[in-house]
Amino acid sequence: MLALQTVSFLVFGLLAGALADRWNRKITMIWCELGRLVLAASVPVALWLGWLSFGQLCAVAVFSGILSTLFEVANTAALPNVVGADRLTAALGYSQSAANTVRIAGATVAGILYGLGRAVPFVVNAVSYAVSAVSLSLMRADFQQKRTEVRPRLGSVDRRRPAVDRPPSGDPLPDCHRGAGQHSVRRRISADHRARPAPRRDAFPDRPHLQCRRHRQRTGRALACARATEMFPVGRIAIVMLWLEALMFPFYALSPNVLSLGIVAALESVVAPIYTVAMTSYRLSITPDELRGRTTSAVQTVTTGALSLGTLLGSTLIGWIGAATATYFFGGWLAVLAIVTTANRAVRQTVTAPAGEAAPTRS
Repeated sequence: MLALQTVSFLVFGLLAGALADRWNRKITMIWCELGRLVLAASVPVALWLGWLSFGQLCAVAVFSGILSTLFEVANTAALPNVVGADRLTAALGYSQSAANTVRIAGATVAGILYGLGRAVPFVVNAVSYAVSAVSLSLMRADFQQKRTEVRPRLGSVDRRRPAVDRPPSGDPLPDCHRGAGQHSVRRRISADHRARPAPRRDAFPDRPHLQCRRHRQRTGRALACARATEMFPVGRIAIVMLWLEALMFPFYALSPNVLSLGIVAALESVVAPIYTVAMTSYRLSITPDELRGRTTSAVQTVTTGALSLGTLLGSTLIGWIGAATATYFFGGWLAVLAIVTTANRAVRQTVTAPAGEAAPTRS
């Protein structure tokens, strides 16, 4: 089911970004929650009626993945407008902390609910979507800046040369790539993020307690990420974080016991939240509001694809050359990324967008 949701994201991701920029983001998010409510509720209803089938579960997974993709893209694109540019970094830190808390507690809560009845987890999930939809409807903040220009139909092509004072017209998917690639630093940092090896998450599948420990540590440190991002230039954060990962990664293979391996995981777990918060806040702060959905979906789609490919490659290498050698290989790859990023003058000179300064908007 997880694979079906990942495929849904990869197929629908870019279109979701275009729709999140075109449609009313608040209404879109509410309808996504209502749609996921219906999908989640359909499982216990079918179970009680004796109609539940594997095909229905697959359909629920696919459509839930599509709605989740659209919701997440709209949510990220709307965040700067909801919290304000001066609180964006802190909001991202809190958001990541909440997400990590859900990852930790989710499996335990799900197990407890399943023990009460097979349909109970789905009922609770449906209720959570209902609560989310109501909460969104009660919010008075603007989820996007006002659009004053009539846009072409989705997928249509405007062959006129776009003026400098209006948004690029035409197919929104090419606009997505333009928005994501219009800044050389963003391209460099996004490439580094995609190329970071995913196998670090599953190189030791026989030690799940380490994964749980790392999630707890990330939850505790996510709130400190905002402070670090505000204190240091984003280019410096990108360089330092890559070097720290490159230096720490080989110790996964060198650790003689579980305790030392847990210490390495604890130290390495500090890096990812700071890196993620810094990169996301920087990208959102320099992207015009009408392109935030497109850029978010472009980055997330490529990153998800890279992580899926990296997981497959990591598993293959572990089976082929062993976990230790594969760890050294990916440690060397991280070192190459760190060297290339350090050598990029544009990245070294990049600073975080000033707090309170809104991203440029073309209208």
